This record gives sequence, structure tokens and C-alpha cells, in this order.
Amino acid sequence: MCGRFVLLADFSEIAGDFDIQEVSGDVRTGRDISPGQLVTAVVRHGKNRLVNFRWGLIPPWAKDPSIGRRMFNARAETVSEKPSFRGAFQKRRCVIVADGFYEWQKLNRAKKPFYFSLQSGRPFGFAGLYESWLSPERERIQTCTIITTVSNELIAPIHDRMPVILGRDGASIWLDPENQNGEQLLPLLKPFPAEEMTVEEGVMKLAR
Repeated sequence: MCGRFVLLADFSEIAGDFDIQEVSGDVRTGRDISPGQLVTAVVRHGKNRLVNFRWGLIPPWAKDPSIGRRMFNARAETVSEKPSFRGAFQKRRCVIVADGFYEWQKLNRAKKPFYFSLQSGRPFGFAGLYESWLSPERERIQTCTIITTVSNELIAPIHDRMPVILGRDGASIWLDPENQNGEQLLPLLKPFPAEEMTVEEGVMKLAR
């Protein structure tokens, strides 16, 4: 699963790495970004656009926004089938920008945090989905979820799930709203190569 992540990169880094051509939101930095908060994401509507979503997906058919509290992750194995996610999987895919993320290892009654990031030190993108929900008060709320998959060799000793991290080519395919080919999209939802990642035990030293 993925329930906490970090983003400290500035706009210039993100704009360059994700080919941002239009801005409809700001860079929501934080050392402990959690579900319910606004996150920085990239969508494509002709151009790559920087936007903000609330983390915790609310399906369009939901009667109550509280469902988003438990829908901050979607499993890669079922994302194309579950009613909560399959519409977004077809047409509303996004990339959620991060510098790194936390997973916790269970040790008896305690949990120990480990921080995972890329060897390159660059920001990267989680594979995500987004939806637009209209409240009874006619307020439009834009929300998202992060897709998870089985862990790679680096993360497996700590946790059995990890967020899907997309490389540059994968992100380009994922963001294309015209592409509804599951045979091309589902293979992207795989563990990121362990040899390209690094781990720190405990709370990350957040100097850049």
C-alpha cells in the first residue's frame, strides 16, 4: 500500500521532468503527505497539465464523500474490473508526483518506517486515477487514488505492496486518454526495478 509520501521538488524540476505545458494547480509540497490532502498530479488534455486532486478517490456514483477515506489506493490486479475504478482506468488516468514514499514494517506491536526513493534523487510519478464528484450542494470535488502492485526485492522484506512508479515512457502511455487498450496499460502496473531505488531506515533526512 501507499499511505504517506514526500514531495519537495520545485516547479522547475517537475515541469522539466513531466513536460508540463499548462498549469491549473500548484506544487503541493510536504514531508508527510497523507490521504485527504491535496496532491500534485499531471493529466493530459491535449497537453500535459499540472493539477491538484484530493487524495482519496470518490466515485461519481457515491452518495457520501467519506468513501474516499478508504479509497486512497487501488490494486493493479483488479483496477480494470472493480466498479469504483474501471471507468477511471479507461479514461481518467493521472500521474501523481513524489520524491519518495514510506512503508512500515511490523515489529511485534510496533511499526518501523522506511523511506524509499530513486537512486537518481529525481522526482517521479505514481500511476493514478482521478474522478470528479458532485456533492448535494453542487460542489465539484476532484479526487484521485494511487495504484499499488506487488513489492520488488528491495521493498518485499518491509511490506508486500508498493505504489506503481512509472518511467518516462510508461507515463506518456498512461497519460494518453485516447488509449483504452488494457493490453498496453495493464503491463505498466508492475514493480519498479529495485536496483534503481534506495531505502533509508527511519525518518528521512529531508535536505535536498
